[in-house]
Amino acid sequence: MSGGDGDAVAAMLFGTRLHLLLEHLPGRDAADWPAIARDVLADAEGGLPEPAALAGLLDEAQAVLSAPDLAEVFDLPEGAEVFRELDLAAPLPGVGMVWGKLDRLVITRARILAVDYKTNRDVPARPEDVPLGILRQMAAYHAALGQIWTDRPVGVAVLWTATRSLMPLPDAQIGHVLAGLDPSGSGA
Repeated sequence: MSGGDGDAVAAMLFGTRLHLLLEHLPGRDAADWPAIARDVLADAEGGLPEPAALAGLLDEAQAVLSAPDLAEVFDLPEGAEVFRELDLAAPLPGVGMVWGKLDRLVITRARILAVDYKTNRDVPARPEDVPLGILRQMAAYHAALGQIWTDRPVGVAVLWTATRSLMPLPDAQIGHVLAGLDPSGSGA
């Protein structure tokens, strides 16, 4: 395996592990995080990381979870509901059945917010620069959730862990991407 391949494998494993921590640590006492991390990661892909790697993962998770720009994802108002790693399947007109796994779904009285975590180190500066594959994924989530929650707005956003930032994807952009998924060209 070349160094580049090893780097890619290591980056994917780091991302998988960080996803797990972001799934299990929010809302838990920070003093319990090391024990929770060990429990969660021991049976996960790659097994329990070495102590230094585990400490680095915990530092990264703490930085993401405490970032002021991510309060709407992790510091929720009273009455908010949260679903983590939520399996989603829905038929989309013109597209067919779509399946996915939402990293985090935040439900408040005012809106629905679907968040996908991305651990990419190269973070786009604008929503227009987000890779098409991610946009397609988020467009499908947006359409599926819009069929479920017809009483309030649905938003989708990418949480870029490297910059600890939330990038909401505009409805117009998502609608355009979804229309491109419909082979008939009629949109969804």
